[in-house]
Amino acid sequence: MFGYRPDGRRIKGMDPILQITPHLMPMRCDAQVFLEHKLDYEMLSRYIARKAVEGEKVTFMQIIVAAYVRGVSQHPEINRFIKNKQYFSRNNLSVAFTLLKDSQNHDSPESTVRIEFDPADTLLDVRDRMVAAVEANRGEENGGDVFIDKLARFVISLPGLATVIVGLVRLLDRYGLCPGAFLRELPFYSSMFITNNASIGLHHVWHHIYNFGNVSAFFGMGSVLKEATVDSEGKVRMKRWLPIGVTVDERVTSGAHYAAFFADVVRCLNHPELLETPPESVRYDPGVEYHVPKLNKA
Repeated sequence: MFGYRPDGRRIKGMDPILQITPHLMPMRCDAQVFLEHKLDYEMLSRYIARKAVEGEKVTFMQIIVAAYVRGVSQHPEINRFIKNKQYFSRNNLSVAFTLLKDSQNHDSPESTVRIEFDPADTLLDVRDRMVAAVEANRGEENGGDVFIDKLARFVISLPGLATVIVGLVRLLDRYGLCPGAFLRELPFYSSMFITNNASIGLHHVWHHIYNFGNVSAFFGMGSVLKEATVDSEGKVRMKRWLPIGVTVDERVTSGAHYAAFFADVVRCLNHPELLETPPESVRYDPGVEYHVPKLNKA
């Protein structure tokens, strides 16, 4: 309300053409744009193997999330969202994803986690935060349930209760009145959502962006593809790629900003060693700066 929300601050003085787009396309499903990128699976596999020899275990998903975090650190325009046809700069850098409670059992129930990152995080910082969140979610001290699991179980406990609660949240959210502590627990209020379909043997997808909440980007990893390519010597060989389907809300910022952002993300994915050190500098939208302390490891 009055330009402030628990999860962001209203942006003023933007390009008028950009500002009018939420009036022309009021919902995220109106403004979805789909992109595709193929990661060099073989190159990243070699990098992951080298890090394992050094005693550092990293995964493809962690590298992708780290590249996204690095991209936002240089292009804060990507970390904006639209609510009630107004533009807001998010005061956190967060990623949500769904996981199986038991990674070895496809019949295991699913849960969703939301993790906040610092824009200056390195690949290992991102790895540590993701590992800690997964371990906490799969922990047995509380049955493995996190807030979103308990909330979902509660709202479906009585007929009609889910409709009432979701409607109330939508109303309060429209005017920025939802408590910040509540929003920070919901995966629908994240900078980006990512799904790893490869882990369950599915192809990559161009996933829809939820109208509920304010997620502005969705990344969908898929199973490895094999394609015939011609190398520098003119010889044909089979090459493996890791495909990613990307869906974004085109209203959030200009095409030029998106292009610059994805160029930096792709550069980091092609040279993951760049993610091992913090960025030389971090850009923020005016009046919105946020930091997340590093994890204390034993």
